[in-house]
Amino acid sequence: MNLTVQDVVKRPLITEKGERNREANRQFAFEVHRDASKIQVKQAVEKLFSVHVLAVRTAIARGKNKRVGRNVGQRPNWKKAFVTLKQGETIALFEGT
Repeated sequence: MNLTVQDVVKRPLITEKGERNREANRQFAFEVHRDASKIQVKQAVEKLFSVHVLAVRTAIARGKNKRVGRNVGQRPNWKKAFVTLKQGETIALFEGT
């Protein structure tokens, strides 16, 4: 599947746990396309933010079961990626949040 860099990285994940990882380990979290590989995520982040990526870890978040009245449904599964950057580099998108 051919994914563009804009398709691979959907949005940044800004959470308290993510902030701790960013400050301590230079790790940034993103929601990424379900079919994107670690190599594609690395290339997309390097191209979009002009940084050097050392490592990429991914995890699939399972969709929660939701109920509206009698109807039961499920939210879709999604993928998140934790990207570790080279020492001294940062992504301005996350600063000041």
